Amino acid sequence: MNGILEKLALTINDSNDLEELVRPFLEILEEITGLESTYLTHIDEVQGLQHILYANNTKTQQLDIPEGLSVEWGDTLCKRALDEQKSFTDDVASCWGDSQAAMQLGINTYLSEPIRIGDGELFGTLCGASGSRISINIEARRLLSMLAKLIARQLERDRLLERLQRENLVFSQQALTDPLTGIPNRRASLQEIGRALAGVNRSGTPLHLAFIDLDGFKAINDKYGHDAGDRFLIQIAQRLSEGLRDSDFVARYGGDEFLVFGPACSTDLEESRKAIGTRLESLISGTYDLSGEAFIYAGPSVGVVTALADEKDVESLISRADAAMYAVKQARRSGR
Repeated sequence: MNGILEKLALTINDSNDLEELVRPFLEILEEITGLESTYLTHIDEVQGLQHILYANNTKTQQLDIPEGLSVEWGDTLCKRALDEQKSFTDDVASCWGDSQAAMQLGINTYLSEPIRIGDGELFGTLCGASGSRISINIEARRLLSMLAKLIARQLERDRLLERLQRENLVFSQQALTDPLTGIPNRRASLQEIGRALAGVNRSGTPLHLAFIDLDGFKAINDKYGHDAGDRFLIQIAQRLSEGLRDSDFVARYGGDEFLVFGPACSTDLEESRKAIGTRLESLISGTYDLSGEAFIYAGPSVGVVTALADEKDVESLISRADAAMYAVKQARRSGR
């Protein structure tokens, strides 16, 4: 028994997931009971099925319960054992002779312990079975109960870890998403531009960055109200997201400012910058629905710059795009 307890302690200490915990447990259960097959099941009460998750079958015996096997829950020995609160029998034929699954598998000795998690939710069972009649002493049954509790603890830990990972993913996405428009925010744009510049340095493919300023946005807020201004920004984000290439990244940089960047698709960088500026102005200009009233927007100021392989500083690149945008804004104001 000391060897069993030592193996049990090592398994608990070394296991990182359910499978690493369960497989040695099944070997321990076989060793202390002499049963031909030991296995862990999961019960799907909605579908009415019991699934064999992990199984340990001795090589010298004929009984073989395969992993992946699914049987109707209502026909299982586990269901009968739970209903009758009878965890062990060495005479299945006389005790539960109506079980077709037991007859087909040739089970005569059966041992089962429910695995419950949380507030008593039935996850499955830890079981042992044999084609011959085998007596199981009380110490072995107590160990079975302890193993089931340890498995339940691991399942609860795994569930908690999965929930924390999901919540962390949601939190990370929220931290990088503009809550109004649903597109990436300033923080996300800085990260992605940094990655894009690293790609430029690896591949040598230039990157175009456009800085968009929505001229006249304050006047929209003043005339139509802030709710209408918010709807305007949302529609701007939708137009940009839907009207550009899949390879282009769109972000709300802050307030009425947006960034768009993506790989250059032409060797004539000056012409492609002009084309991008024209495309963005055309995409954003036009009619918007503000508070049920059609509003014709004259268009934004767009500055476009190019990052080459020697560009490394994100803030410097954005500053250049901002300056290019301001030059366009000044030209628009002067009517040039």
